[in-house]
Amino acid sequence: MVTVHREAGFRFIIFTDDHEPAHVHVFGDGQAKINLAGQGGEPELVSAAGVKAGDLRKAMRIVAEQQAYLLEQWKAHHG
Repeated sequence: MVTVHREAGFRFIIFTDDHEPAHVHVFGDGQAKINLAGQGGEPELVSAAGVKAGDLRKAMRIVAEQQAYLLEQWKAHHG
């Protein structure tokens, strides 16, 4: 498990032994899993538990803004 980004009270984590498609796990008050390149190439929510709607929107916005960096991190850890 590697924390690849921190912002707005969230930790964006990539598990080194995880599976495709490329995604991050977001931890804050609750947790979410977000595919880095879903339909149309945009980030896509996979699941969320215990996350307020506003926080989820904020996490999705951050992933969209950091998409290129996060994909680069995924590739660095998964080849």
